Amino acid sequence: MNLAQRLLATQPHDRISPTDGGGVPLRRALGIYGLISVGLGTMLGGIFSTIGAGANVAGAGGVLASFALTGFACVFVALCYAELSSMVPIAGSAYTYAYATLGEFVAWIIGWDLILEYGISVAPLAATWSGSVQSFLSSYNVNLPQALRVAHVVFTRGGIDLAHSQIDVLAIAVVLAIAALLAIGISESTRTNTLFVIIQVVALVVFVVALFGAVHPARFVPAFPLGGSGVIAGAALVFFAYIGFDTVTVASEEAHDPIRDVPRAVIGSLVVGIVIFMAAAYVTVGIVPWQTIDPNAAMSDAVKHAGNAGWLNAVVFVGAFAGTTTVMITSLLGQCRIFYVMARDRMLPPIVARVDARTNTPVITTLTTGVLVAILAGVLPIADLLALVNVGTLSAFAIVCAGVFVLRLRKPDAVRPFRAPFGLVTAALGALLCLLVMTGLGTLTWIRFVVWFAIGVAIYAAYGFRHSRLRERA
Repeated sequence: MNLAQRLLATQPHDRISPTDGGGVPLRRALGIYGLISVGLGTMLGGIFSTIGAGANVAGAGGVLASFALTGFACVFVALCYAELSSMVPIAGSAYTYAYATLGEFVAWIIGWDLILEYGISVAPLAATWSGSVQSFLSSYNVNLPQALRVAHVVFTRGGIDLAHSQIDVLAIAVVLAIAALLAIGISESTRTNTLFVIIQVVALVVFVVALFGAVHPARFVPAFPLGGSGVIAGAALVFFAYIGFDTVTVASEEAHDPIRDVPRAVIGSLVVGIVIFMAAAYVTVGIVPWQTIDPNAAMSDAVKHAGNAGWLNAVVFVGAFAGTTTVMITSLLGQCRIFYVMARDRMLPPIVARVDARTNTPVITTLTTGVLVAILAGVLPIADLLALVNVGTLSAFAIVCAGVFVLRLRKPDAVRPFRAPFGLVTAALGALLCLLVMTGLGTLTWIRFVVWFAIGVAIYAAYGFRHSRLRERA
């Protein structure tokens, strides 16, 4: 087998035993509603930080078009995810699907990119969570010492200036608490996540209903003040809100009936998310002029413009609190499961895939990941990495669509419990629309992404290529 054949070697797409390499299986504890809550838990929290940012670059009508364009693209992606998840009912999401269709090297790159979607994105969300809690506590004159409020490390030529550096102690604490919760068990984590998802959905519905009558139609004139390029740029930003419906596929091995329920949950969580996003965005930019909207707190800005009702401000705060919590839970869950599956394929050291016999969860991986993310959240101001999260996720989505396209051509007669309608067309449109949205990202983001890609290739060459289970079978 030459080098090219090794890089393009695939896992059997119809392998059905997640423990064919030995070990303890994950606990199957999730039904259809639990899976949908996992998808919504990762999605809905992004709405609080994307409406204002999107409106700043697209205008009022433009940001609605941005949400619609991104949602339209994600529909095709969701159908592709649904098809592959029914064929390959194994944890790992895009990494597993790429391994079954496009080869080992592409699978590794996608697994590496998914760290951006799941792992790195938790850190800024933890900082947002911390800021919300501190703002709430300050209204009762409870304030943390200045050195423990925000992540700000001062570097000098001699190292770190401890006297002037600060850490975000609440961000560290919440990530560690969530990691501990995930290590205890998937059932406990899912119940907590479902509770917060319900709170968040109720808060968003109350927000839309309470402020719908305050919308000014004049805010949407002209419809696209910054043109088509503004819509594309807005789509690249608001895409962050849609990240998450694919998290359902990461939990395939913990679903009661993954072949039936995972495809339904992928599509169901996306549809619910699209409806909520469009409604919340319409109300927000219909009240606040897009030229002056607060990019970090657009919905709170809308409440202030509509009369600043104290109870409604409290509802928005509770929604934001619940939203960031659910995103952190499900994103950290997704990252741990990605590491788990990659290690099971020997692309990472085997210890990463070790499942605790008592909790049926990868405890070592979960706690280690939690500690690393907690350090990032508490020490480094990494808000700029949110753009990296988007480009990494969009690349993964595009490759999933490409995987469906390739598999339809290579194995047209393979068993597909769920078939994406107009398979080749759906897959092609999904990939092309993702690439279109990616063009709205800035040059600096692409440079960082290339650097991240190079680091991933180096790690694969140093370990994964030599230790892969496909090498063992060769």
